[in-house]
Amino acid sequence: MSKQEAQCIWPLGAQLGEGPLWMAQQNRLYFVDLKGCALHALDLADGQQHRWEMPDYICWLVPRRDGDGFMAGLRDGIARIWLEPQVRIDYVARPFAQGSGLRMNDAKADSTGRIWAGSMHNSDYAQAAGRLFRLAPDQSLSIADDNYHICNGPALSPDGATLYHTDSYEGRIYAYPLAADGTLGQPRLWRQFEGDEGAPDGMTVDSEGCLWVAQWGGGRVCRYAPDATLLETVTVAARNPASCTLGGDDLRTLYITTACEDNTPQQLQAYPLSGALFAARVAVPGVAAYCYG
Repeated sequence: MSKQEAQCIWPLGAQLGEGPLWMAQQNRLYFVDLKGCALHALDLADGQQHRWEMPDYICWLVPRRDGDGFMAGLRDGIARIWLEPQVRIDYVARPFAQGSGLRMNDAKADSTGRIWAGSMHNSDYAQAAGRLFRLAPDQSLSIADDNYHICNGPALSPDGATLYHTDSYEGRIYAYPLAADGTLGQPRLWRQFEGDEGAPDGMTVDSEGCLWVAQWGGGRVCRYAPDATLLETVTVAARNPASCTLGGDDLRTLYITTACEDNTPQQLQAYPLSGALFAARVAVPGVAAYCYG
């Protein structure tokens, strides 16, 4: 098993860094500070940093097939969002009852243009109130599965036949058979995480079908074979890696978002780079992000 250490490339101190998205045509990495209510971007050509303030939580960003803005998960639903010349938001779905305490959390698009998006209770993680939603290209929203605590890290196998999905509270990653029409089969427990491994959070799939998993509380992002065998470990100088993606010109740079939250003052002192953006070079390239629509 190989091991290396990720390098800090932007010490921005995000409260909850999530949702990294590599956009090759812009040579730009987007990511969110979910509870900091901000969207960030880093231009790889010149290192320029960008920030867009949001009116509330922003949980994820997914490109649109038509290139006209993005789809985004906000605290209370899913919206179409434009960033230029100023931020503009148009909701397409608001699935939560007012005052429910529920919010969106993490999402990915699949190769057919659907978005798979999870939800959770914002403060009471013991509630199994989270759902896995499916947003079709026609903007219709349906519930694909429920009884999750903290829905995290949707990822699609390169052949599109498997959807991986995480319940971070229970330390579990599930694998669902995924039919061409978007129907999910019976999930199986793909891997149970224990002890100082940390809880599985955001994740991404590489071109060999291996899963890179950010391990919250474990200070690492690990690569697992399709049979869940541990292959590689990238350590991070932050307790709480929250998500990851593969990007760069050759899709061989692993970008890792981290969080300041869920740390004691002593832990923040021990990990002063908590909330930073990290990167590491890896051998196997990733898979380009799919678009909605």
